[in-house]
Amino acid sequence: MLSRHPPFGRASSVVSEVVFFVALLATALALGAALAHALELPNKMGLSRHEYFIVQKIYAGWDRLAVLLVIELAAMVAAAVLTRSQPMVVWFVVIAILCVLAAQGLFWMLTFPANAATENWTFVPADWEALRRQWEYSHLGGAAFQMMAMSALVVAVLLRRRSSHPGIR
Repeated sequence: MLSRHPPFGRASSVVSEVVFFVALLATALALGAALAHALELPNKMGLSRHEYFIVQKIYAGWDRLAVLLVIELAAMVAAAVLTRSQPMVVWFVVIAILCVLAAQGLFWMLTFPANAATENWTFVPADWEALRRQWEYSHLGGAAFQMMAMSALVVAVLLRRRSSHPGIR
């Protein structure tokens, strides 16, 4: 009996499924961290200087999330390569990549400089309130971009499923 799949078709499909799973999982985890920042913003903006600097200590070690972001981007790039023959799918993967890059742009242009100016919130400069606003709102923007990345990636998966199973509506 002849298989409907070319010799490497099934293996390629499995690789693609794993890549999309990793991309979705890494994006979901990154989104979770981003939403944590966004959801705490209203409560943190009213804190006194002393309280705010105490609360900021909880972020020690969050720089380890960089590994997750590298995995997220690598999996998305791999997904784009694997779906390059499916224009609608690849465009949504590219949109997801651009959203993650935009979130990173906000981090490096706004969040990181606030961290540097406050020595990771262990030093209180005169303009600490402006730096707090910069830090908090840059994280809010980053969360919005991560949410858009997750949404685009989910749409890509749904379109991919639909294109590989034309009978699905």
